[in-house]
Amino acid sequence: MRLYHHPYSDCSRRAVMTALHLEVPVELVLVDLQKGEQRQPHFLKLNPNHRVPVLEDDGFVLWESHAIMQYLADKTPGQTLYPTEIRARADVNRWLFWCGGHLASAVGILNREHAIKRLIGLGGPDPAEVKRGEDLVREFVGVLDAHLAGRDWMCGSALSLADFAIVTPLTSLLAATAPEKLPIGPFANVQRWLARMQTLDAWKRTAVTLANPNGS
Repeated sequence: MRLYHHPYSDCSRRAVMTALHLEVPVELVLVDLQKGEQRQPHFLKLNPNHRVPVLEDDGFVLWESHAIMQYLADKTPGQTLYPTEIRARADVNRWLFWCGGHLASAVGILNREHAIKRLIGLGGPDPAEVKRGEDLVREFVGVLDAHLAGRDWMCGSALSLADFAIVTPLTSLLAATAPEKLPIGPFANVQRWLARMQTLDAWKRTAVTLANPNGS
């Protein structure tokens, strides 16, 4: 089983963290986004959307990080990251969709303005876009903070795919820029949850900075 990824990619990181936590025997294949490898014909055959991650499992090719996370969990006997009970699973799915549709998009605006543009030589941040991103992040992190009140984990009493999905867009920007670039300081419940997530082995093994793209 191969997992094509890049360490700067939030979507890649959540899939890799899931694989590491589940101890799935995957071969991690680096796709060099800065060199444009994601647009080369051999990669486009795997994912015509030219995005990472992509999972290849004995001829079966799967893209979209949340789908990959679900697939890895379903292939792992006895796992607890993705519950089988219908309502518990629906709760996890709800937060996966929320992350993809709302939080990740909002953080992505700030990530592009503060980190990606500088990385690929597109100049400095656009103040209007920064304000738009900050407003959206505050809105959605406010939802997250209210949900985490009195909770250790996103869903139920245990770590789940929802935790891995949501932590990646938040921590990637913190790694790429000064912490004040992400306006989440006032959200105490989110800060407490982030601190707990950062103690996980899978998180530590996938942590990167722009100065250390190969991870730690």
